[in-house]
Amino acid sequence: MLDECKALANETRLRILEWLKDPAANFPAAAGETAELGVCVGLIQQRTGSSASTVSAHLAILQRAGFLLATRRGQWTYYRRDDARIRAFTERLHRVL
Repeated sequence: MLDECKALANETRLRILEWLKDPAANFPAAAGETAELGVCVGLIQQRTGSSASTVSAHLAILQRAGFLLATRRGQWTYYRRDDARIRAFTERLHRVL
């Protein structure tokens, strides 16, 4: 549970999770791909205003914590929330606290 809490301890990572909760509203340019694949790293980078390496590091932390699923298509990586894992984490956190 510590890794999950550390992943959520950063405002940018929290915003990324929030944006990916409703990708169609937050990434309208990706409307066609968001349902199946998720959102391309480049669009997330644009939204954060951070460098590609910084966004990639944030996404890797969220993925290792189990909050994101990644799908590779050619040279592109798409991310979407793993809502089942997020729900399991919040339920565990509720039980512990």
